[in-house]
Amino acid sequence: MLDKILPRNIDNTFHGQKLALWIFVFIVLMKIAQSLAVLFGGPFVISSADGIPLDTYTPAAAQTVVSLWALLGITRFLIGLLCLLVLVRYRSMMPFMFGLLLLQDVGRHIVFHFIPIVRVGTPAGPTVNFVLMVLAIVGLVLSLLPNRNPPTQSA
Repeated sequence: MLDKILPRNIDNTFHGQKLALWIFVFIVLMKIAQSLAVLFGGPFVISSADGIPLDTYTPAAAQTVVSLWALLGITRFLIGLLCLLVLVRYRSMMPFMFGLLLLQDVGRHIVFHFIPIVRVGTPAGPTVNFVLMVLAIVGLVLSLLPNRNPPTQSA
């Protein structure tokens, strides 16, 4: 199994289930969309989708939160670009990228468990992120299961 997560040869051959490819595309597009939304509409997204009451913070504190969320958005965007590169050119690395996305999500949940964020209402952001994490688990499993058809390789 380690050879599937860390393949000896990095090429565009994918040995997993085809559904894993579609799950990967969905997750990557969602994460890129989330990162762009935070970068271009930070205060609105932070207040609405994430439920963080920026209007109750001092202006300096609100600016700090928006800045930190934007930094997180850049990181997510760059990981999304790496995922697109894997999808287009290096599909043998897809199980590894599923694992990386999963570690990022699990790490975020662990941090929020020990250092919770005060949220108001029932924001959609945490639910969407949880669904993406579950999909990453399913995608990882499907990417590790052998495909009954010959492997797909793109030019």
